[in-house]
Amino acid sequence: MQLTPEMILVLGLVVFTVLMLALEWVRSDVTAILVLVVIGVTGLIPTQQVFEGFANSGVQAILAVMIMGVGLDRTGALNAVATVILKAAQGAQWRLLVVINSVTTVLSSIIPSQALAALMIPVASRVSTRSKVPLSKLLLPMACVILTGTNTTLIANTPLIILNGLIESTNRNLPPGANTIPLFGMFTVTPIGVVLAVMGVGFFWLFTDKLFKHAPEDTTTTPTRTESYFSETYGIDGDVLELTVTADSPLVGMSVVEAEALPGAPLILATKTGNESRLSPPADSMIWVGTVLGVMGPRESIGHFANAHQCRVSPRLRQLSEMFNAARAGISEAVVPPSSRYIKQTVNDLHLRQRYGISVLAVNRGDKVFRDDVRTVSLRGGDTLVLHSAWTDLTTPREEHDIVVVTDVPQEEARPGKIREALFFFLLAKFLALTELLPLQVAFWVGAAGMLATGVITPNDAYRSVNWKTIFITASLMPLGWAMDQTGAGSWLGQELMVHIGHLPQWGIQASVAVLALALSQVMQNVGATVVMVPIAINIALATGGNPTAYILITAMSVSNTFLISSAHPALTMVAGPGGYRGKDYLRVGLPLTLAYLLTTIVGVDLLYKAF
Repeated sequence: MQLTPEMILVLGLVVFTVLMLALEWVRSDVTAILVLVVIGVTGLIPTQQVFEGFANSGVQAILAVMIMGVGLDRTGALNAVATVILKAAQGAQWRLLVVINSVTTVLSSIIPSQALAALMIPVASRVSTRSKVPLSKLLLPMACVILTGTNTTLIANTPLIILNGLIESTNRNLPPGANTIPLFGMFTVTPIGVVLAVMGVGFFWLFTDKLFKHAPEDTTTTPTRTESYFSETYGIDGDVLELTVTADSPLVGMSVVEAEALPGAPLILATKTGNESRLSPPADSMIWVGTVLGVMGPRESIGHFANAHQCRVSPRLRQLSEMFNAARAGISEAVVPPSSRYIKQTVNDLHLRQRYGISVLAVNRGDKVFRDDVRTVSLRGGDTLVLHSAWTDLTTPREEHDIVVVTDVPQEEARPGKIREALFFFLLAKFLALTELLPLQVAFWVGAAGMLATGVITPNDAYRSVNWKTIFITASLMPLGWAMDQTGAGSWLGQELMVHIGHLPQWGIQASVAVLALALSQVMQNVGATVVMVPIAINIALATGGNPTAYILITAMSVSNTFLISSAHPALTMVAGPGGYRGKDYLRVGLPLTLAYLLTTIVGVDLLYKAF
């Protein structure tokens, strides 16, 4: 087969997509949209198909699942999970690890991985606080079993959800005489998915103590012990004092940001001028005679600063005591998820004080903590923010999916009275989908519509719950896979790969495809890796006389085999900061788990389809 100009263009788009998703020079959703536009402008696929990704059944199912997820979160349905886990563990650490990983595995079959990670991190924090089991022993295993357990049905795994759309496109372009590839049913993947799920739980049951034998005694954070924890971890001392600005103070007429920039200045967490009090005052708030400043820092340093700037120090909180009540406000940690709008913005650009009343005290990134120059830090996915705020002020950015609050903070659930309705419609949607009484996307929208109609969530809650970045990436990259089929680029790539692996036995060819798929998924979105690899896998199966369904399933499951680096999957990225994990931790855990996952996938699929 000779390369045509259309094939070259498609392959160029594939290379561009891989590079942009790996290097992140351009936002991943913008990259996907650019690829979509080029496909439409160049006519690589018929015009009427260009935007079919947005109407794809898989994309519509993902939308509905996001909406139902916020319904469960709003009613506090998952908060009860922590209590259930602790009761089931009965005080034994090994049992606690098995229970929390088993519960997470079950939930991973019905809730998308990134959403589940966001919901379970606070649950794990609460379990760690109550059980005294180090958080570092809980979070990474929890994130990993999300990935091993997500393959049990077509419900929660995005690569599996979009497979039928890719198969339909392939069937339209099969060579004459070739049998069409059957579409996947809801339980087609269940036998091998269950084996992978059990393997993940069993792996950490056997090896958690060995893999995390150097875990610190206690890495959790709670409102009752923030002073020692944040002092030791971030160099932030927890003494909070009041300074009253006198008429002779040079602070008079300064803004809060100017005062904080002075040598030796403490952190200004609150102000009171006249009858107006403000927690986490905006940077441009002015300081006047009589202004009371709620500041945090070493007591001795605060004293020196007060003397140098003509301020009176109160030995204890008087006028601001209610604002700093631990039941109302305090210090917390929050992770920036990979889909957050905060990524590539500086702390100063976010204006969190002005918008939400939240002060950023420090940013933790791997081995580095930014504290003195925190305003200029450009945020990345996986960064941990150290925040001071009223607990209620964390609600909006958390619901907008820009942060995931890790600390076990007091909070009032918005609609606890609607928990029965939320659970009923969620379970109804899953029942309709699992029994295939309705198509997947229709079943999920029954649940979403039911939650809206009964007031579990409002329309605004629903709009905010949708991660539009994920939707646009998924819908915009699907036409790339269709273009690979229709132009013959997938066939050409399969032909070229066969030159190097065609001499191998069937299991060796499958292993090569699986390794290539998992390698691509380390550097690009799993949706992108699926779109690129499925057409190649199908053509290799046809060329070798293998079962195309087996090759497709191996490919789709292998793109979830992403345990080696934290950036390979959002669930892994989100636990890096709270768990204090480093690159070597992911390698130590991920290398044996990757090999076990790879072997289980190939052997399991081949036994299922008798492909040997």
